[in-house]
Order: sequence, then C-alpha cells, then structure tokens
Amino acid sequence: MKRRTLLKLAGVGAVAQGLAIACGGATTTPSAAPATAAGKAAATAAPTKAPGTGKLTLLGALVGDINDGFARAYEQETGVKTSAVRLSAGEGLAKLRADKANPQFSVWLGGAADGFIAAAKEGLLEPYVPAGAEKLTAAYKDKAAMWAGYYLGVLGVALNTKVLKEKNLPEPTSWADLAKPAYKGQISMAHPASSGTAYTMMATILQMNGKDTPDKGFAYLREFHKNVLQYQKSGAAPARQAGQGEVAVGIVFAHDILATIDAGFKDLKIMYPSEGTGWEIGAVGLVKGAPDRVEGEKYLDWMMGPKAQSLLLSLKAYQLPLHPDAAVNPATPKLSSVKVVDYDYVWAGDRKKEFVDRFSNEIAPAPK
Repeated sequence: MKRRTLLKLAGVGAVAQGLAIACGGATTTPSAAPATAAGKAAATAAPTKAPGTGKLTLLGALVGDINDGFARAYEQETGVKTSAVRLSAGEGLAKLRADKANPQFSVWLGGAADGFIAAAKEGLLEPYVPAGAEKLTAAYKDKAAMWAGYYLGVLGVALNTKVLKEKNLPEPTSWADLAKPAYKGQISMAHPASSGTAYTMMATILQMNGKDTPDKGFAYLREFHKNVLQYQKSGAAPARQAGQGEVAVGIVFAHDILATIDAGFKDLKIMYPSEGTGWEIGAVGLVKGAPDRVEGEKYLDWMMGPKAQSLLLSLKAYQLPLHPDAAVNPATPKLSSVKVVDYDYVWAGDRKKEFVDRFSNEIAPAPK
C-alpha cells in the first residue's frame, strides 16, 4: 500500500507538512530542529569525493531482524559488504562515546532523534545532507545536517488483558493509573540509560509536568517506579515480558507492541494514555571519523529513498515511513486516533544526560 493511501486511512495527511499533534485540544506542528553550534557552518556538507572502501558497518537501534534486514537489502542492492551491530539507543550512544577516538561504525541507524541531538552535542556525529533529504519537512531533519528522519513512532502501553483479569485489576487508561499502588510489580519498562523508548517515556512525563519544573515530573516517576518489576535493557523487551504474562503492563512503542502480537502474544492490546503520549522521529546519521565515510554517505542517501523506507513493510515493522512514496503497513497505528503531547525532542536531546543521570541516581535505586 502506498503511503498516500495510508495517510488517508490513518488521517495523518499533515505528516508530509509536519505532524499535526493534538495536545489538550490544540493542534501544533513540531518546529524545525535548530542547528547545533558545531554544525551550523557545515549544514550543507558536500559528499566526499574519495573512493569508497566497499564495506560498511552500521550501528543500529532497531530490533534485530529489522536492523539486519536493512543491512542485507543494502548489500544486495549495492554490492557493498554491509554488517550491522544492534545496540539499544542508550547503549549505542555509550558505544559512540567509548569509540570517539577510534570509531568502529560509519552510520548510526536509530532510534529516536533526541539521542542523535545528544550525540551531536558531544561531537560524535558528522554533518552530511543526504540526497532526498529535501523532501523532508524541516521538523524531521537537523538544520546542521547531523541527522535526518526516516520514520515516526508513537509511544504506547502494552496491556495483557488475561493477566489483568486474573489479578482482578482494571485496565489502566492513563499515566495517572499506572502510578497507583494497585499495579505494584505489574509494570515493565526499560531503563532510560540504555533505551531510547524508556527515555521517550521519561521525557514525555517531564514535559507534561512542565519543562521548567522537572521536579514535578520526577515526583511522578518516583511513584511509578514503585510499580516497576524490573528495568530492561531493550525498549522492546517489556512488550514480550507482558506478552508472556510476567507482568500485566509494558511501556513500549506501539510498533513494537504490534510486532509482539504478531509473534503470537495475542493477549496483548495497546493502550494510549488519556493525558497524551510521546512520539519519536527515527533518525539516521553519519558517525564522526567514520572508517568508511564514503560508503556511509551513500547509505544515508539510500535511506532517504522510498525503496529503503518501504522495507519497513516487508520486514513486518509498523513504523510510519517519512518518504511520501514509501509503502506502509496498513496496520500502522492511526495517529488521528491518538492524543499525543507536543513532544520537544530538541529539549529532550539537549538535556538527556542530565535527566538520565538523575533517573539513575534518584529513581532506579529507590526502594519499592
């Protein structure tokens, strides 16, 4: 199914112009990502002219089959020997930091853009304007050309209806419900230090409680923490944990919940909190000091095209590709039916280290 058909089905025709976000009855459009100081002068970086190496190593945050699927497809199409290593978004950022003096990867394939903003702030990414990026709305690419978006995803909550019924628990409908004592030990989510999904959840809560008053958001997280059975490494893992009945609730992106249901966990359903939920721009960028920069640039060009983004459909993924001509899974969540917050991914990226450190020091070790 072509994207133009899905947009009609999903009621998100505004995506090509900038995602229309319903927030408390208002409709807003995400503003363009501001240029980082390091990258302003390089926002129109030209492709490198040197010959390529014929090989490419990707650092990917997508779940294994999708990550590997992009690598296989690119190698088959171009002949460039392509390998992929999967690390969740937080782990990937940590790996880029550790390898800064001797980069092991040429491309970082995300994963939420706020992680790329944090990486750019630390000098871990190289500016490059991919061919085809001109088709993206300004909100979905960095002005300094440190990253470009290729999909949208919406944060959801996986509910195991069977477990809830067995435990005589009402189905939660809101973030407020998830902090109630009744759900103690019944929630799984990843740790924001390792997972972009979990960081999106945390940044959503902080923004909903006021960007200028993070203490209010952390007060909620302290209560929510009491209900978390354990923090996972991977953002997608809580969906499977909920699907297996180990917990009743998992905090996961909706596309990962749908994939888990496809894998046979039919007791799961998606809940979108009534207060609103967060969302992500899946991004891709060139690693600074990339060992195979020329091949990395070509890969970014390829990722901006409809053929590459249409792989999300063939790989049974449920993210919404950003290229207007990309094929889309008809089961991709209908954004028109989801109340999403006015998620400021630039603010979230700029303050990621601060907030993750605070969560690690104050929330995660707190008694339950």
